[in-house]
Amino acid sequence: MRVAIAGAGNVGRSIAQELIENGHQVMLIERDTGQLTPERVPQAEWVLADACELSNLQEAELNTCDVVIAATGDDKVNLVVSLLAKTEFAVPRVVARVNRAENEWLFTDQWGVDVAVSTPRLMAALVEEAVSVGDLVRLMTFRRSEANLVEITLPERAPFVGRPVRDVPLPHDSALVAVLRGKRVLVPSPDDPLEVGDELVFVCTEQVEGEVRSVLLGP
Repeated sequence: MRVAIAGAGNVGRSIAQELIENGHQVMLIERDTGQLTPERVPQAEWVLADACELSNLQEAELNTCDVVIAATGDDKVNLVVSLLAKTEFAVPRVVARVNRAENEWLFTDQWGVDVAVSTPRLMAALVEEAVSVGDLVRLMTFRRSEANLVEITLPERAPFVGRPVRDVPLPHDSALVAVLRGKRVLVPSPDDPLEVGDELVFVCTEQVEGEVRSVLLGP
């Protein structure tokens, strides 16, 4: 997969390194010469350019990318990059970083954003996930499908502790995708019993989050 990342700061470089280690081709686009440090991620293709300029993106052949990640520290820049990537270059998947929580409402498909990653929301979710047992925590929103990634840590009082996954009457538009048990990541099968302390990871729509919570935690 070929991925273009706009913004070669700490966030952009970290994403690039992870993607390269996973076998993907990465192009880093950066307009600040001070941030242009190819030695930090030598396996990436580095481009000195303004990602908000259409001509620069044409020269970088953005149309050959499968994914564009707008990862700068400026929300306005990330929105412009996302819109250009989607409307001018028909990039199949656009991921945008949200730096300020009050701007999150802008990061929708109208601006070309398929997935918005809100740094404030993600940090808050991680804090909640670390301290919350017996409640539903929303980790991430998938804009295109209007579904959420949510997590529930089972307390002792949970009604389905000790019972197999097949006994859990989940509502429509919800799916249990993983069970985190200690250091293990389990793909749940119908016969797997649930245990106290299991972290259950679901994909579900916002409309059924309350039902998922009630089923797993009781009324």
